[in-house]
Amino acid sequence: MLSVELHAHSAASYDGRDSVDMLLERAAEADLDALAVTDHDEVSANQTLLDRAPAYGLVGIPGIEVSSAAGHVLGLNVTEAVDPGLSFAETIERIRDQGGIAVVPHPFQEMRSGVLANISKAELREADAIEVYNSRLVTGYSNRQARRFADRYDLPITAGSDAHVSDMVGRAVTLVDTDERTADGICRAVSDGRTTLQTRRTPWLVSFRQAVGNTRRRVRLALDGLFQ
Repeated sequence: MLSVELHAHSAASYDGRDSVDMLLERAAEADLDALAVTDHDEVSANQTLLDRAPAYGLVGIPGIEVSSAAGHVLGLNVTEAVDPGLSFAETIERIRDQGGIAVVPHPFQEMRSGVLANISKAELREADAIEVYNSRLVTGYSNRQARRFADRYDLPITAGSDAHVSDMVGRAVTLVDTDERTADGICRAVSDGRTTLQTRRTPWLVSFRQAVGNTRRRVRLALDGLFQ
């Protein structure tokens, strides 16, 4: 079993705070085996991840969190950006064209760009895996909905810390049943459904601070755009 963080954001993401090295350092401290960096519509941190991960004894999984027309979709084991605004089906296809897998995070959380605000449950079943535990929860109800959905249709499942600061890496870990310590091997095992979960919720105060920080960054970026 490999312990893997499949949903984390670096400072390259508009809402991330910490460097790739800080994420890797925290992943190593948490005794993880692999870390995926999934910045919003951005892949510029992936090469740094791949270059630096071995020094921490970790497998780096290049990724992205795509803002599809339906909502957010994680692309794991991809190195090229996928255009935002494409349909859910086209987004999945673009991810797979790179040899990656498409994992849908927080699908039932419509306030956080969960895809079920805009697609049917039949369409959701076309994903390679469903994130059924996102540690940035309030009541946990949407996580339970996602787990019931995945169980009903026998879909592969993942967990994600959705970390926007390094301290939160490893809150929600996907245990992957594979002897192949590579990004390819891990993603293949995930899509085959060879996963179990090890989860803890993000403390509400940390989530609140992240939300405030995200708002400040968005305002700053908007103002920068006005004066350029």
